[in-house]
Amino acid sequence: MNDFPEKTCAIDRLVRHPKLVMAALKGEKTQQRRDGVYAYPGETFELDEISFVVTALKRQRLGEMSDVDARAEGYPSLAMYKSLILRMHKGMDWNEDAQVWVHCFERKV
Repeated sequence: MNDFPEKTCAIDRLVRHPKLVMAALKGEKTQQRRDGVYAYPGETFELDEISFVVTALKRQRLGEMSDVDARAEGYPSLAMYKSLILRMHKGMDWNEDAQVWVHCFERKV
């Protein structure tokens, strides 16, 4: 058992966008932020028949994100990440206090 809430979505929906899948396959993407829990540490998922394992799950305020976090998401900067998120989610405001779940992962060996 774990201390995390129930999942809000299936693990196979964690990384979906083709550009982000490619970034994960290249090792450029090692985190995915979601508004719910998609996977628990130790769980595995596949991208193009390559296995990945979730290494950590933590809460983070959007205002705590840095350029390092944005690069772990597969983007060159926080400004670019923020711009894309706001374009993808029409009508969304970037609320610095909003909490997201950070799913950390790596290629399984």
